[in-house]
Amino acid sequence: MNIHIITAFPNLFVGPLDESIIKRSREKRIVEIFIHDLRQHSADKHHRIDDYPYGGGPGMILKPEPIFDCIESVVETYRIREPNLIFLTPQGQKYTQAKAKELSEHDHLIFLCGHYKGVDERVRNYWNMDEISIGDYVLTGGELPALVIIDSVIRLIPGAISDLDSAKTDSFYQNMLDCPYYTRPEIFRGMAVPEVLLSGHHAEIEKWRKEQALARTSKIRPDLINNGLENTKKLKSDEEAK
Repeated sequence: MNIHIITAFPNLFVGPLDESIIKRSREKRIVEIFIHDLRQHSADKHHRIDDYPYGGGPGMILKPEPIFDCIESVVETYRIREPNLIFLTPQGQKYTQAKAKELSEHDHLIFLCGHYKGVDERVRNYWNMDEISIGDYVLTGGELPALVIIDSVIRLIPGAISDLDSAKTDSFYQNMLDCPYYTRPEIFRGMAVPEVLLSGHHAEIEKWRKEQALARTSKIRPDLINNGLENTKKLKSDEEAK
C-alpha cells in the first residue's frame, strides 16, 4: 500500500512513523508513506496557505489553490487513476474498526489533513473525498487523526504483524470488546489467574473468553451488540432478497 499525507505541518509525523509496527511495515516494503508539504504548493511568496473567511467571522480557512495543486500533483506523479481521498474533519463519519478493514484493502490512500477553521468548501464540493472523524471532539488539525487511522489500517495488512489472527480478536473487530487476559505470575498481590485458563482445556477456555467478552461488552458498550444484531439482520435480508 502507498499512503500519501497532505499536511501543512509535516514535522508532526516525525517520530510516530518510525516506530513499532509502522516502522517494521515500511522496512519490509509492505507500505510506503509519503509526506507532502502543503506550503510547497502555495503561490504566495511567504508560502501562505490560509486566509480570512468571506463574510467575516473568527478563524482562518485553508485556501483551495494549494490543496488542488497538491492533490493533482500526487495523482499525476504517482499515476493514480482513481484516488482514494480521505479528509480528516470533525464533520465526517465516525471512524470504526469496520472502516479500518475496508481501507486496509486499498492499494493506496491519500489523507488530506484539515487545519485552522476548515478548508474552502469548494475543495469538498469538487473532490470525491471520504470524510472521517475519529470522535466527537475537535483537535488542532487532521494530523493526529491521520496517524490514528494509518496505524489502525496498517496492522490489518497481511504481513504487518506476525499474527494476523491476533488482530481479528481485538476489540470492535466482531462488534464486541475483547475478553480479559492474564500472564505470569499466576498469583500477584493475592489476585489469582482464573482456574479455567490454567486447565489446558481449550474448548472451555474459548467458551470462557466468549462469555467474558460478551459480559464486558454488555456492561460497557451495549450499543456494539445492538449494532451487530442490526448488521446481521441486514445481511440476512440482503441474502434473502437475492
